Amino acid sequence: MPKSFKSVLSVIVLIFMLSSCEKGIPTGPTPTGGSNGSPTIPTDDFLLPNIDLSNWKVTLPIPRADGKPLEVKPPEILDYATNAVLKPFMYNDSNDGSLVFYTYPDVSTSNSSYSRTELREQMVPGSDNTNWTFIEGGEIHGLLSVPEISQDANGNDHRTIIMQIHGRLTDQQRDLIGEDDNNAPPMLKIYWQNNKVYVLTKELKDTTDTDIEALETDAWTSGTGRYFSRVVGTDTFSLDVIASEGRLEVILGGDESFVYEDIHMERWGIFENYFKAGNYLGTTDNNSSAKVKYYELEVSHD
Repeated sequence: MPKSFKSVLSVIVLIFMLSSCEKGIPTGPTPTGGSNGSPTIPTDDFLLPNIDLSNWKVTLPIPRADGKPLEVKPPEILDYATNAVLKPFMYNDSNDGSLVFYTYPDVSTSNSSYSRTELREQMVPGSDNTNWTFIEGGEIHGLLSVPEISQDANGNDHRTIIMQIHGRLTDQQRDLIGEDDNNAPPMLKIYWQNNKVYVLTKELKDTTDTDIEALETDAWTSGTGRYFSRVVGTDTFSLDVIASEGRLEVILGGDESFVYEDIHMERWGIFENYFKAGNYLGTTDNNSSAKVKYYELEVSHD
């Protein structure tokens, strides 16, 4: 081959390589994300959720040896992407950068008939004993979607709880009223229902109850639920919940808000609380299931 032709060919190859670098064409393998779901280096090829699971445990719809639902706490939950038990129920969708919660009817927790793949806040990783009150305050932000959910025999979509504030008795309160566990009612349940977001809170049946009487689960009943006007369907939407002394606000999409500021919220101040987020499927129908995707999930306390 003539030297002049080789020189021209070398120049062409060099120009192509420089052009490829300027356009961002990858020249080697791209790094993968960390075990906690946070991307180490952004990539055009796939996306990973940037959700910190250090202060969450997850309940699964499968039984442990004693028949109760299996739970995975920190630090084990941080390796969910490689955990063989977790992977069928909690995994990354690298196409849209979401953390997927999949569930179906199987084993349920006490005081419930329904199964879940749901996160439970742990202010101290690995422990349920440190929680917060409305006086102390708490906020949760989620960006999520419900892309798949089964239907009942009439062709109507099932429903699932996507976010909660759950009450908890202190050990002293538990012993005071003679309970055998620390369970208290959930003050807030947020459902994906009928392609909309539905909000349900608790109300004290008798507002003249003493604080001790109000600790009993049966002292509380479900209030009147409310639908946000927006039809979310399978689209992505944001949810924000802000709890403060005597007040609760739920915000959909950053612009539609429900505010609860009444005697029931004031009286709720006796309880400790924790946030929950995920997929708590409200049916025991055969062959039913649901997927909930979280793209963002953040909690803060004053």
